[in-house]
Parts: sequence; C-alpha cells; structure tokens
Amino acid sequence: MFNIFSNQSSSSQKEFQLGNLSSTERVIYWAIILTPVWWLLGIQPLFYPAVVIVLFIIAFDIDQVIQESFPVCVWAWLAMAIAMLWSSILGLYSLGFPLQQTAAGAVTFLKSYFFIFACLALPFWTQLRVQVITRAVAWMATSYLISTCIQMLLLAVGVHNAIYTPFIARLLPGEKSSFLIILASVQNFFGIPFPRTVLYTPDPPILGICSILCFFICLGETNRRLRNWALAGSLCGLLVSFSRIAWICLPLAIVLIICFRSSLIHQAYLWLVSLTFFICSLFGLTVRDLLNKPLEIFDKARPNSSAERALVVSKTFEAWQEKPWLGWGIVRGSAHLYEDVYVDLASFSTYAAVLYLHGIIGFIFFLLALLSTLFSFYASAIRGDTFSQRAFACLSVLYLQMNATPLSWMAVFLWFFFLWLGAVLQAIDHNHLVLNSWEQLSDMAIRNDS
Repeated sequence: MFNIFSNQSSSSQKEFQLGNLSSTERVIYWAIILTPVWWLLGIQPLFYPAVVIVLFIIAFDIDQVIQESFPVCVWAWLAMAIAMLWSSILGLYSLGFPLQQTAAGAVTFLKSYFFIFACLALPFWTQLRVQVITRAVAWMATSYLISTCIQMLLLAVGVHNAIYTPFIARLLPGEKSSFLIILASVQNFFGIPFPRTVLYTPDPPILGICSILCFFICLGETNRRLRNWALAGSLCGLLVSFSRIAWICLPLAIVLIICFRSSLIHQAYLWLVSLTFFICSLFGLTVRDLLNKPLEIFDKARPNSSAERALVVSKTFEAWQEKPWLGWGIVRGSAHLYEDVYVDLASFSTYAAVLYLHGIIGFIFFLLALLSTLFSFYASAIRGDTFSQRAFACLSVLYLQMNATPLSWMAVFLWFFFLWLGAVLQAIDHNHLVLNSWEQLSDMAIRNDS
C-alpha cells in the first residue's frame, strides 16, 4: 500500500542526509524530536509557541514583507488572528479587563491563530526545509510506538487512570488540562473494554489526528527503516487513541490521494453522486437515511460521549444567537451535563466555537483562511506534486476533525504539521518562481533567435 503514496522519484531519490542545518532548522529539529521531554516537563502548550514566535521575531524583516509577498492563505490566517484579537478585546472590555481572563486571552491568542500564521510564515523568512521537518517528525512518530509500549506495560501491572500534574505546570496559574500527563486507561468501545491513551496530547481525538498527520508526513522520509518505524508508530498512535472520527479520517485521506494519483479527482463527485443514488435505490433508502445510518453506528461506539458533545454544541449555538455578528469574545457560559458536571461552551466543535466567540464576521475570516489554505495546494496536487497531494488530503481530514475539537486548542499539538505546511508552501512558491524564470529565459532566447 505504501508504494501508492511514495514519492514519484523515489527510485532515483537519494537518502536525505542532515548537514549544514540553519540555526532555525536545528532548533525546530530538536524541539520536535524531544517532544517526550517537553511532555514530561509539562511545558508543551507554552514551549512550542515560544519557540516559533521567537524564531519568527528573529527572522522578521520588513523589507521581505514588502518585496516578497506571502501566499494568500498566510495573510488569511493573520487576518483571522486579528479578528480573534478584536472580538476578544471587546469581550474583555465588557468585563472590565479582569487580570486572569486578560492573561488567559493573551496566551490563547499567541498559541492559536497567530501561532498558525507564524508557523506558515516562518519558512518564507529563514531556511526550513521539508526534509528536516520530515526527519524530525519520523523520530517523534517512532517514539509513539515506544511510549505506547511503556504505557501498556504500566497498565498491565496495575497503573491505570493515572493523571499527573508536572511540577512546572503546578507553578502556572489558570486551567491545567493541557499540561497534564495522562497515562493509559481501559475504556469501553462498542461496549468492549480496550486500552486507550492520549500519549503526548491532552485528548484522544488530538492524538488521533496527530497520528494521521505524522503518517502522511513520514511517507516522505527517505530512510526506509526509519520510515517504516515511523509509520508503525503513527498507526499505533491512531489505534490506541480509539478516536472514531480519526479512524474515519485515515481512509478518507487515502482515497483523496488515490484520486489525485489516478486522475479521478475531476470525476470524483460524479462517481460519488452515482454511488449514493445506486445504494439508496438498492436498499430502498432516502439520502437522509443513508447519512443517518453511519452516524447511528458512530454514536453507538461511545454513546455518552456523543450525547455530551451534541448537548454542548447545541448550547453553544443557542448562546451564539444572542450575539450573532461579533460573538462573545470570551467564554461566558457552560452547559449542564448531569449532577454537578458542567462543560464550558465552545469546548468541542471548532465551527460552533468560532461563531460563538467571534461571530459571523470572525467566521467569514475563518472560512477564508481554511479554504485559501486548502486550495493553495490544489493546483500543484493536480499537476502531480506528491507533497501537495498529501497536504491537501491532510487538511481535508483536519477540517473534518475540527468539527469535534477546537482548533485553537489543538494548534499547539499540531505545530509540526503547520511548519511542514509552510515549508511545502515555500517549496511550491520557489518552484513556481524558478519555472517562471525558465519560461522568461526561453522566451528571450526564442526572440533573439528570430
């Protein structure tokens, strides 16, 4: 199966050797590889934004901003970050800028949409090659396998449902769910107990999407042995996450890449529509019934979780309707689940959260950022660029995953992916410039000959 997704030039491609790393590449490389260390220290949510933003500030050059424009998608994420900042300020102003909430809002701004912008923009200002990020992610994915084995052994000897707060995290004010070390536990899936863990993330769905992104990034690793271990680690992380939506995302991403490779992407929607109506006519179902059946199976895997998520999202939409245009700016409500258990609004679906927090105006900027990023890779993916095909597929399934988990919470743990996206974008932009230069030289030569 892996041959389907291998680089088209893999037969002649030499193994990438680390050498002559730029200072930025060296910092990013070790920051990704040492992910288990940052997890044990409990500093991930603050460490990754600090690394990227410091490198961003060091590399910042106003002349490059003026002379070399970013792709539209990079500016779109900056616009979304500004929209977030604006609505957050309005929300905090209505409360009189309380210190704790203001500090939390500033941290959230720096580790969400502005963080995504910085990750995408950084490769345009300093040397940060796709191969370097890929090699680092391959080692990190391999550590998924090692960490899972250790946690399964601990579970076998009776260490389960263990949650630890690292010493550094104890010193930090505010909510600490992103900083916790959560070991494997046994949970029901379709009524059957299975071992489940979150590894270096705070939530199983985040581990699930991280594993999928690692899988497709590591397909570009040129060291075959390391690639195989990394792919095994990625699949292991996806398995033990027991994330229903992530399990759906992997085959969906594979189908998208196959469509690009087989030139079926142009006719894919026709095949999909034809297949849908064929199944409906065969079993006597309406299109709505056909869509509801998989959702029923999906919800039965973990019915309590599905019901709780649906309730919180429903309450979030209800609260949004009170301030539809500008949103609330900050979370100012919760949904009552049962007894004394409450969950903050905007805790699940990214789309509901953006509407609730930033209103219709913020949601428009958000959609522009999502769509412009996705279609930044479409043209080159159609032309057969392997990295663009993988980037398009990964973004597609990430957008699906965002319906279950807020992107503003996930972004810190997906930082390697956004850096990889930025590096791929920069490579596409560079190749486009080189191609245009060759075309101009060819035109000049033709004119001279004539």
